[in-house]
Amino acid sequence: MKEDFVTWHVDQWEREIPGFDRRVEGIAVRLQSLGQYLDRSRDAVLAKYDMQWWEFKTLHLLRRNGTPYQATPGELAKHLSMSPAALTNRLDALERRKYVERHHDRDDRRKVLARLTPAGLDIWQRGIGDIQDVEQSLVRALPESDQEQLETLLSALLRATEGMKESSCD
Repeated sequence: MKEDFVTWHVDQWEREIPGFDRRVEGIAVRLQSLGQYLDRSRDAVLAKYDMQWWEFKTLHLLRRNGTPYQATPGELAKHLSMSPAALTNRLDALERRKYVERHHDRDDRRKVLARLTPAGLDIWQRGIGDIQDVEQSLVRALPESDQEQLETLLSALLRATEGMKESSCD
């Protein structure tokens, strides 16, 4: 394996901590570094559109629902792991930017729906295209067979953490 900056990091800690597991530390630090790289790259893409991650994520959730790209504030709050009051502030800000509009459900006037506007859909489409370009350039640095193997391994690791979350809630 070729050396990267993590190799130096692991070498340093191996000298300092008895029983240090180089492999575990190397994997954990590389995962963290790749996540930080993707976060920085995504933020740089969104800055071109004068957007923040929370704005994009909200538009992303609305777009994911399919036509007519709408959801209740409660559904959005749940998926974003936030309180309904905090989500109301987000929707207010997105409405001021003309990316989202709220209206009452025709079948149940008590229900409010947030809907992606044409401007919101346009900015989401441009942003997601650029974000996908960043992600693809990262993953395509590996041969296709390695990409498939990495996806399988990361999926197994993620499933293991999901099991850990469930057992810690018991």
